Order: sequence, then structure tokens, then C-alpha cells
Amino acid sequence: MTYHANEKGYYGEFGGAFIPEMLYPNCEELRSNYLRIMAEPSFQEEFHQLLKDYVGRPTPLYFAERLSEKYQTKIYLKREDLCHTGAHKVNNTIGQILMAKKLGKNRIIAETGAGQHGVATATVCALMGIQCVVYMGEIDIARQAPNVARMKMLGAEVRSALSGSRTLKDATNEAIRDWINNPVDTHYIIGSVVGPHPYPDMVARFQSVISEEIKWQLKEKEGRENPDYVVACVGGGSNAAGTYYHYLDKPEVGIIAVEAAGKGIDTTESAATSALGKVGIIHGSKSLLMQTPDGQITEPYSISAGLDYPGVGPMHAHLFTSGRGEFISVTDDEAMTAGLEISQMEGIIPAIETSHAFAIFDHRKFEKEDVIVINLSGRGDKDLQTYIDYFKL
Repeated sequence: MTYHANEKGYYGEFGGAFIPEMLYPNCEELRSNYLRIMAEPSFQEEFHQLLKDYVGRPTPLYFAERLSEKYQTKIYLKREDLCHTGAHKVNNTIGQILMAKKLGKNRIIAETGAGQHGVATATVCALMGIQCVVYMGEIDIARQAPNVARMKMLGAEVRSALSGSRTLKDATNEAIRDWINNPVDTHYIIGSVVGPHPYPDMVARFQSVISEEIKWQLKEKEGRENPDYVVACVGGGSNAAGTYYHYLDKPEVGIIAVEAAGKGIDTTESAATSALGKVGIIHGSKSLLMQTPDGQITEPYSISAGLDYPGVGPMHAHLFTSGRGEFISVTDDEAMTAGLEISQMEGIIPAIETSHAFAIFDHRKFEKEDVIVINLSGRGDKDLQTYIDYFKL
């Protein structure tokens, strides 16, 4: 039994490529080439060189002493917030921009919610001198203004998605429409482990540098490669996929995924797909998604712009339904309180997405000798206004 994708892009019953015929050539070109290209020594050399010299990897694995003392367990933070651009997203955009170049593409499109993936995409397009268009929901453009400004400074065109909830789901819809219309010269950089095969697997592989580093860093610090638990917040789930990747098939390592409960899973304002989702098709893959009884996608809600996705990546759907992963839903209030606590106890202001992961200690007790690695997936600069408004700072 493996929790990795099979050759058809399935994680158990989830995954695959459920796409309109017009999108088939784009996905097939990528599917038939991605593993071969990624295996080329020249590709790997350039990818890891850029991760080292441009992104600033390896990111530290930091022992959070005060936090560990408070919760009476050993807590390590994987500091993805220290990556260039402020989050884990750039690991994937570096990989995909190199992939696009190998496939002869000269125009890049992307979707973004919190703006971190948009910034990371605009960054690598500027680095490579490639045209960049980023789709972003109108509501997210308003609440993530600093990231919109960054994308524009980096030379990207930011296009507003005005349909539906005007958030991440709708930005994704617009990006897919663009890709259908521009199949020859355009590569679509999806920012999470969602979408049709090969995206969930490809993005997970690019993000797996996170767990690859955790293994040797933990060996240095604790004398063992395997923690007792790996913890990450999950929207679509790319930071989580990267954190879990090398531990998926190691049952001795507990996997904990933290979702956004918004105002509560018993309200209509939530994004906790594991608690509220049913099997369905979203953005080209079979997964769990929030939907009405007749199959219409319902609008998700979270105070964090990066977690309000109505579905979850197929890897995570499989981890949940198989019982391999433990899923915890955290409300806005719990996440904001946890974010403030990390700021004041460790001197690190986390992204609100990441703050959800730190709220698990109110839900779950650990043993004193347990080693827990939490992926600190992004920094909170982009969320300062939300923090200011919430806490009336």
C-alpha cells in the first residue's frame, strides 16, 4: 500500500484527469514529459542550484523552546517563511518555470488566493524574462493588497476574477479558460496539489524538498530522521504535501492536517473539506469537495485567503478517507489567537494560513518526548492588516 500517486495520477480512488477535450492536449503534453524532464541531471542541477542560491534553501529546522515548554512536548518549526518571497510556494514555481522552459513555453499563467503563489510565479517569471498573467478573485485582491502590489512591481499582469465568490475557486476557473484558449505558447503554473493529473503529483514532488530537508535536519538534532508527527495547514494542500511526502509510507510517523473551520463547521461559513466534503470533481480531479445535495459547489469561507478553497487535493482526500491522516478543523478565532501566541512567544509572525496549524495544541495533547514538526509555511507580512483589524492593534 502506498500513499503516493500511481501512474494514472490516482491516490486510492482520488485524482485522475477529468477535463474537457479542449484541455486534453495541454495536460497530455505535461503528463508524458514531466517525469522524464524532472529526472534529467541538468534539470535537477539547475533546480537545486536555484533553490540554494535564489530561494535560500535549506530553510532552518528550528526548535521552538518556549512553545515546547508551554505545551510540554518537543516542537520544531520548519521555517518555510524564510524562503525568498515569504512562503513555500516558490519551491514549486521554480520547478514549474524550468519545466515550462523545457517544453518551449514563453507565457505563464497562474491563479492565486492569498497572493503568495502569485508573487512566487511573478518572481520566477521576472527571473526568467517570461510574460506572466495572474488571476485573482476580486475579494482577494482587496484583502491582499500588498501582494497585488508586489506582483505588479515584478512585472505581472493581475486579472480580477469577478464571478462566483470572487475568490480562489473563481480565479482557478479563469486561469483554466485562458489555458484552453492559449494551448501552444502558455504553461499554467498551478500553485497547489490540485487540478488534473499530473499537477498534484508534480507539485508534491517539487515541494518534497521540505520533508527531504526535515529528515537530515532532524537526524542532526535528534539523532533520528523520523519525527513522531508532521503537522501542516491544508487548503489545497501543497505545503502539507511537501511536509508529508517522505513520510507518507512510514506508518510510525503521524500525519496531522489542519483545515480552516472558519466560523465553525456547523455554520455555513467554513472551509473544512474533510468534515463537510463529499466525493466529487473539482478543477479536473476527483476529490472531496463542499457541495450541495445536487452537486453544486458551495462557497467556502475562511479569514485566511489561502485556505478558503472548496475542495482539497486528492492526496489529502485519500489520507483522510483511509485514516492515514488525522484531520483537525480550526476556527478563525483559534487561528488568530495562535498566530498572536507564536508572535509573542517565538518572535515569528506567521501567515494566518500557518497560524491554523499552531492551534492544534488546543485540540490535541502530545507526550513529553514526542517530536513534532510543524511546517511554518509562510510569514505574516501580507496579513498584517487582518491582524490589526482583528486585534484592534
